[in-house]
Amino acid sequence: MFHGITKRWMLNTLSVIFTIIVLIVVSLIFVITYVFQNSVEQRLTSTCNELSLVFSGYTSNNASDFTAAAREYVENFDQKERMCVMVINASGKIILTSTGFVPSETEEMKDYEDAQKNKDGFAVWSGKLSSGEPAMSETRIISTENGIMVGAVRYIVSMEPINSRILIADAIIVALGMLMLALVIFSGLLFIRSIVKPIRSLSETAAQIAQGDFSASEKIEYKYDDEIGDLCSAVSDMAKDLQTTEQMKNDFISRVSHELRTPLTAIKGWAETMQLSERGTLDRRTFDRGMGVIIKESSRLTSIVEELLDFGRIQSGRMVLINEKIDIIAEFDEAVYMLKERAVEEGIHLLYDEDDSVYYPPVYGDRNRLRQVFLNILDNALKYTPKGGVVAAQVIYTKDDPDVIKIVITDSGCGISTEDLPRVKEKFYKANQSVGGSGIGLAVADEIMNLHNGSLDIESGEGVGTTVTLTFPVYQEGQENNTETKNIKL
Repeated sequence: MFHGITKRWMLNTLSVIFTIIVLIVVSLIFVITYVFQNSVEQRLTSTCNELSLVFSGYTSNNASDFTAAAREYVENFDQKERMCVMVINASGKIILTSTGFVPSETEEMKDYEDAQKNKDGFAVWSGKLSSGEPAMSETRIISTENGIMVGAVRYIVSMEPINSRILIADAIIVALGMLMLALVIFSGLLFIRSIVKPIRSLSETAAQIAQGDFSASEKIEYKYDDEIGDLCSAVSDMAKDLQTTEQMKNDFISRVSHELRTPLTAIKGWAETMQLSERGTLDRRTFDRGMGVIIKESSRLTSIVEELLDFGRIQSGRMVLINEKIDIIAEFDEAVYMLKERAVEEGIHLLYDEDDSVYYPPVYGDRNRLRQVFLNILDNALKYTPKGGVVAAQVIYTKDDPDVIKIVITDSGCGISTEDLPRVKEKFYKANQSVGGSGIGLAVADEIMNLHNGSLDIESGEGVGTTVTLTFPVYQEGQENNTETKNIKL
C-alpha cells in the first residue's frame, strides 16, 4: 500500500513524530498523576499541621487526658466528609475514629510504624487497604514536651475519586495525542500526495516522451508555484526542446540525404552516359565535361562526408588537433584563393587585400582545422550572397589589443532574422531552408574555434547582410608543438 516517498515518510518522519507524541503523552500522564497525588498529600500535611495548635503545650502523661483531648478534636473535625481521622494510643491501638467504626486489628498501618521511627514524628503512606480500596494516609505522633509519646493521630483519604479524575485526565491526554497523531498523518499524507501524485504523473509523461510522444507534455498539470511546479515546467520545456531538436534532426537527415543524392545522381548519370557510349563516339568536349562534373561532385561528396565525420567526432566528445605555430594570414590567403574562381563564376565580388606593412604574429593551432573554418565561413558568405553582391574580408591586428588577431568577413547577402540569429550555431539548425547545406558546418566551425580558445561571433540583420568575426589568440612563447586531444560535446 505504501511505497516510495510515502514509505520513507512513514518510516522516518512519522516514526519520529509518533515517538515524540508518545513521550509527551506519557510525560503528561506522569505529571497529572503526580499533581493530583501531591495535592492529596499536601492536604493531609496541611491538616496534620493543625495538630500543633490542638495539642500545643500538652504536658500530661495521663492516657485519659489524651483521649479526652483527642475526642474533642475528632468531634470538632470539619473535614469528616473528605477524610477519616483515627486516634491511636501509646500502645498502638486505635481508640477513636471520626466514622465511629474501628478498623480490624489486622489492618496494617505502615505510616504509623514509619512515623514512630521518624525523628520528626510523621510519615505518609499510599497504597491499598485490606478491603482493596486505594488510599493515602499520614500519621502524626503526639508527644509531651519531654518527648514522651502519648499517642498518634492518623488521617486517611480514599484515592478512588482522585484516581477517577486521573483516569479521565489521562484519557483526555491520550485522546488529544491520538487526535494530534491523526492530524499529522492526515496532513502528511495530503502533503505527500501533493508531491507523489504529480511526480508519478510526471514519471509516466517522461516515459511517453522517452518513447517519442512529445505531445504528452501538454498533459502535464501542476497546481502549486513551487519546486514541483518548476520541475513540471522544466520537463514541459524539455519536451518542447526535444521535439524541436527531433524535428531539426529529421530535417538534417533529410537535407543530408538530399545533399548526398544530388552529386551521386550526377556522378551516376555521367558515368552511365560515358559507359553506354560506343568507344570513340563520345567527343572530347563531352567527355571532359562529364569528367569535370564527376570530379566536382566527388569533391562535393568528400566535403559532405568530412563534415559529417567531424560532426561525429565532436558529438562523441573527441576531436584531435595537431597544433603548431602557423601563419594564420597565409592560411586565410589560401582559403580565399581556393574560392576566388567560384566567386567569379557566380558573379560575386570577393574582396580581400592584405596590408603588407603590418606584422602579424603567428597563431598556435591546427592549420587544417582552421582552414576548414575559413572555407566554411567564406562558403556560407558566397552561398547566401546574390549575383552582383560583395563578400569582403579584412584582418585586424592593433597595438591596443596585441594578444588577438581578428579576421572579419562581411557579405551583402540576405542576412539572418533576429529570431534565428541566436540559434544559427546550434547543431542541426538551419535558418534558411531555401539554400542547400547540411546545417552542421557552422556548429563544427564554432567548436573548432572553441578548441583553439578563440571565438566565432556573428552579427546580422534580415536584408542587410552578415558579418562574421573570427578571433584568434596569438602564439605565446613556451607553447609546445604537439598533438592534443580535446573533449568537446555539441
